[in-house]
Amino acid sequence: MLNFTLIQRMATATLTAALLFSSISIPAASAAQAAEVKAGVNMRSAPSASAAVIRVLKAGEQLSVIEKVNAYWYKVTDATGKTGYVSTSSQYLSLEASPAPTSPAQTPSPEPAPAQTTNAAVKSPVSLRKAPSTSGELIRYLKTGEQVAVVAKTNSYWYEVTDSSGVRGYVSTNSAYLNVTGSIPGSASGSGSTGGVATPQPAVTGSAAVEKVIAAGLKYLGTPYEYGSSRSTTTTFDCSDFVRQAFLDGVGLKLPASSSLQGQYVKNKGGAKTDWRQLKRGDLVFFMSYKGSKASAYSGIDKSTAAVTHDAIYLGDGKLLHTFSKEGGGVTITTSMAGTAWEYRFLYGGSAL
Repeated sequence: MLNFTLIQRMATATLTAALLFSSISIPAASAAQAAEVKAGVNMRSAPSASAAVIRVLKAGEQLSVIEKVNAYWYKVTDATGKTGYVSTSSQYLSLEASPAPTSPAQTPSPEPAPAQTTNAAVKSPVSLRKAPSTSGELIRYLKTGEQVAVVAKTNSYWYEVTDSSGVRGYVSTNSAYLNVTGSIPGSASGSGSTGGVATPQPAVTGSAAVEKVIAAGLKYLGTPYEYGSSRSTTTTFDCSDFVRQAFLDGVGLKLPASSSLQGQYVKNKGGAKTDWRQLKRGDLVFFMSYKGSKASAYSGIDKSTAAVTHDAIYLGDGKLLHTFSKEGGGVTITTSMAGTAWEYRFLYGGSAL
């Protein structure tokens, strides 16, 4: 039989533990805050501008903001349940009235918004188009006094811009139309014929980067083809739009907007090959216009001066991941170049990474 003193000591210890536990404050789970994406922005794997890009969020997407990690980053979940980190810059997300819960434990690591966009004011009415060409479909006319964000200088003639509602398109670089404040993203590393590729360059390199690009492209299989497709959506693609999106989603690298400029970019990196059998998996492949299904239709053509009219991602063994027509089924895989018009149209290919 336990004596009275022992029982009394056990009771006292139990009461002390209960009081101690009750004094501990256990935070309740914070309710997620709804948000809408205002303009294209990277969702990253960690709260840092150097962290891997999970994917690029599109204007109009709905997110749940789990917490405000620090002054520069939100932790968010997208509609598919993926969790990542997004810049707190007001140009990217539109939040509900209440602020997102804050976590004080993280160290600030800002994503430099000025490196991605540059402010500009419209000086006189100008066309906002879906493609960097005067034949590109007109989205609308920008009015004098409107503010736009310059995403990149696509070439000597066109800016890629986003308007105040998040619509992305192309505007003439003629100084009569825009009053640009600050430096143009990507212009320091190449403008004019190279297309001016926007930063950041991919943090992942080598075969891992190649596989990320290909995996990003494969998720769009079957997406309908549209010539001059909008670069601000992924509902339709033309050839260069698809290639560009695969690199954006896969490794966060923004290529120029057209196939000819993407080709020039690859050439400028060096190592372009004119024998398709020397290509490596993940290389970009560039083609001239279709002349016919037989090799004889291309005889006598100087391919060194022929214009690029189509490009694709090389999968190896003669296979191509690309999109070229509605009849072709949109984004598709061509199983072999050998002995086909694709082989006869081939101009050159090489790595964009």
